[in-house]
Formats: sequence, structure tokens, C-alpha cells
Amino acid sequence: MGSDGELPEWASTPCIMGIDEAGRGPVLGPMVYGCLYCPISYKKTLSTLEFADSKTLKEEKREELFESLKTDATIGWAVDVIDPRVLSAKMLQKNKINLNEISHESAMGLVKRVLDMGYLLTEVYVDTVGDADKYRIKLTERFPSIKFVVAKKADSLYPVVSGASIVAKVTRDRALQNWNFDETSEDMHRNFGSGYPGDPNTKSWLEQHKHSVFGFPSLVRFSWGTCDSYFKGGVEVLWEADEADDDEGSSRKTSKRQSKLSNLGFTGMKRKSEDIESSGKGRCKFFQSRKLEQLSDF
Repeated sequence: MGSDGELPEWASTPCIMGIDEAGRGPVLGPMVYGCLYCPISYKKTLSTLEFADSKTLKEEKREELFESLKTDATIGWAVDVIDPRVLSAKMLQKNKINLNEISHESAMGLVKRVLDMGYLLTEVYVDTVGDADKYRIKLTERFPSIKFVVAKKADSLYPVVSGASIVAKVTRDRALQNWNFDETSEDMHRNFGSGYPGDPNTKSWLEQHKHSVFGFPSLVRFSWGTCDSYFKGGVEVLWEADEADDDEGSSRKTSKRQSKLSNLGFTGMKRKSEDIESSGKGRCKFFQSRKLEQLSDF
């Protein structure tokens, strides 16, 4: 998503890019990384376009600026919209990927995308995530031909990052407004406020839309600690073991898995090894009852 079409003439001249995100903290909706790029020769003009940190602008002004930059032939832009389900899955998978790593990969993905399109990026300005120096080194190692400036509050310091902030914020706001729910429910509504954990409307929405077995709708980042308190007293779910729980080490692993599942609102129950052992030791009862066996050769 972003500006497209034939490459402009200025693409082959030295270009600058700004990168910023919107939606890092909310418990609802996607996190969006946005970038804005233009020729270095356009830098002074860029500072006259009223770009500012999107959080300091009213929604109407952000929309106005976004529409104006989209029609500016000397500006390009792109976004990476990271679905809340993707965020939760990465943060809860066996080899966890934390939010900083997800953010870094998204930003680097935008740089790569613009380079692959054929733009000559020579300077990139980034609002920091984590330690600024470590982030800059990481970016430089990945793209050694580019000069990176990584700074706190970069969206307030550099107009090119301010523009990227507007791109990201407007894209996220529109994504929330037009969210297509996968779930169907008669009482499903969109009065979820800002999506931030402290917003009373968001808290009310989470309380109204929790399900004692299936959790939250796909709009929710269920990996956020914010969600834990909504599932106290939830329905107990028994997970069939895929392997025999016949030694102490296995018990610890099973307990650890069940502990992780409890973060989603589910509670596990320990099972005695004899409950899952039969003629097909350690196999799920689904396979046991059908006398199915795993084959290594066909």
C-alpha cells in the first residue's frame, strides 16, 4: 500500500526517508509503520508543508495533510499494516518475537521495499524503538550504503518523519474505522474508543466482547497483559496431550505449556500418564479410538 506508478525522474537522485509508527501501545487494532520519502533537494520545501507529530494534530488536519501529500508528485509514501493476530502470534510463539523486534523488521522492510522499487535512498530518519545507538547500528549493518539518523521524538524534530507519522496515524485510524470483523454477533459494536488500555470505552468494549471459551474478537491483541484480568473465572479447557507425560521433565514441559495457555484466559489440568497411555502410547484419543498410526514410509 502506498504511492505507486512509474518511477519519477527524481527517484535516481539522492533521496531521504522518514519512518514512524502508529498504534504501538493500544490493545486493539493493528500497528502501522509508515514512511515518507522525497529527493534531498525537496527537504526545505518539506519543512513548509505544516507536517508535525501526528499526535499534536487534530484528526481533520491529519486527514487534510495526508490527502495533500498523496497528490504531491515529489513525495512518495508506503505503509506496513501489522494485523493484531500477527502481533499476538509472534509474541506468544515458542520462539517469542518481542514488539521491538517486530518494529525493527517492519521499518527495515519499508526501507527494502523502497530501495527495491528503484529509489536512491541515501539518508533515513527514524523515530527510535529501544536504544537509539543499537538500533542505528542494526540498520546500518543491514543497509551500509545509507546514513541513518535514529532519535527520540524524531517525529517532532524532522519534517520527513512528521510526514511519516501522519501517514501511519491516518492509515491506522482508517483501518479501525473500517475494520471487518471475522466474528458474527448480534451485540458486536464499534464503540471501542481509542483502543488504549486506559480508555474507559475500550475497557467497556473488552468486557462486553470477551467470550469465556473463545476469548476476544480478532481485533484484540490478546497477548497484551491488559487482557489477562478479563478472564478470571473463565471456562476450564482440557488440552489432550500429544505425547506421554511419563517423566518429570515431560511434566515440567506440560506445566509450562499450560501456564502459557492460561495467559489467554484458559486454564489447564494436569493429567496422569495412565490417562493418556493405551495401546498407542501417548497418542491423542482421537487417533487411538480410530486405531490410526503414524507412518514414516508410504
